[in-house]
Amino acid sequence: MREIEHLNLYNMASIFSRIVAGEIPSYKIAEDERYYAFLDINPLAKGHTLVIPKQEVDYFYDLDDETLQGMILFSKQVAQKLQAFSGCKKVATAVLGLEVPHAHIHLIPMNSEKDVDFSREKLNLTPEEFAEIAKAIVG
Repeated sequence: MREIEHLNLYNMASIFSRIVAGEIPSYKIAEDERYYAFLDINPLAKGHTLVIPKQEVDYFYDLDDETLQGMILFSKQVAQKLQAFSGCKKVATAVLGLEVPHAHIHLIPMNSEKDVDFSREKLNLTPEEFAEIAKAIVG
C-alpha cells in the first residue's frame, strides 16, 4: 500500500502545473501555448517572475532542445517587460530550486548582484501589491 501511495504522490501534478491549469491562482505576466510566466510569491524584488514550460519536466536540462530554446526566447520577452516596469540595470536569470519538481527560470530585476542573493529575506507583499505589479508589467 505504501508503494502505491508513494507512486501516486510522485505522479501528482506539480504546483506549477496546477497553476497553469487554473487550479491555483497566480499573478500572470505572460502566456502562450507552451510557456507561462507569473510572479514569484516569495520575491527577492518587485517583479520577480517565474517562467515555466507548460510541459511538466522536473530538471531544466532534461527539457528537449526545442522546448529549452523556446523557453529562453519567451523569457527574453518577459525580461524586457520587467526591465521596462522596474527601470533596473539588468534582469538576472537564475535556474535553481529543488522545492518544485518542474523546470523553471527566475527573472529578477536587479541593480546589483546583492539583489539576487536567495538567502536574504524575501519581500512580503499583499495580494493587492502583487496584482498592481502584475498589471503594471503586463501594461
